[in-house]
Amino acid sequence: MTADDVIMLPARPEPIPVSVSQTAVIVIDMQNAYASPGGYLDLAGFDISGAAKVITEIKGVLETARAAGMPVIYFQNGWDADYVEAGGPGSPNFHKSNALKTMRARPELQGQLLAKGTWDYELVDELKPQAGDIVLHKTRYSGFFNSQLDSTLRSRGIRNLVFVGIATNVCVESTLRDGFFLEYFGVVLEEATHQAGPEFVQQAALYNIEKFFGWVSSVADFKGAFGQIQPKT
Repeated sequence: MTADDVIMLPARPEPIPVSVSQTAVIVIDMQNAYASPGGYLDLAGFDISGAAKVITEIKGVLETARAAGMPVIYFQNGWDADYVEAGGPGSPNFHKSNALKTMRARPELQGQLLAKGTWDYELVDELKPQAGDIVLHKTRYSGFFNSQLDSTLRSRGIRNLVFVGIATNVCVESTLRDGFFLEYFGVVLEEATHQAGPEFVQQAALYNIEKFFGWVSSVADFKGAFGQIQPKT
């Protein structure tokens, strides 16, 4: 099997035909802020106990993707050190971002959460990008907002986006949803994502995706579909 072969990826609500040469894995916000003890989500009171398992699942997905010659695109969410990119009181982000609200409630954390150059902003050690991977910055939930994602994908002929990362119900869903409106086919690998909030939020987000905006597959099915691919030379 080669990178040009179209294969059927098992998914809900139905299998989806994909070609590795037209598919990229999008890694959403696997930063210390969202996945490490002492990071922003942990400090804000969210349960991050499931993040370690998600990291392990993502590692396996990325190994399969890279071996098949599939592009891997990382996102880091955050802002400049002065939080100009976050928006002021005139921006909904100022009012809804839990990181910004946490820093307003706890002034001693000002400048530490999701600011470029801080530990909080950095990708977790277990998922550091490798040679050939792409790393993009985003300032809002969606990876398509004010970023180079669309041009990066179109220049490579990418039509299918496989999503892993945090949080299923916020940044993953927002990016997949915006991709839907730009004619991208979005697939979420459910064990390789983690929600912000109670467990039912994960199921609600996946339900919404599979019913309206994309497809939901599994890590095992992704590995089974792409694990035997020989990269195009």
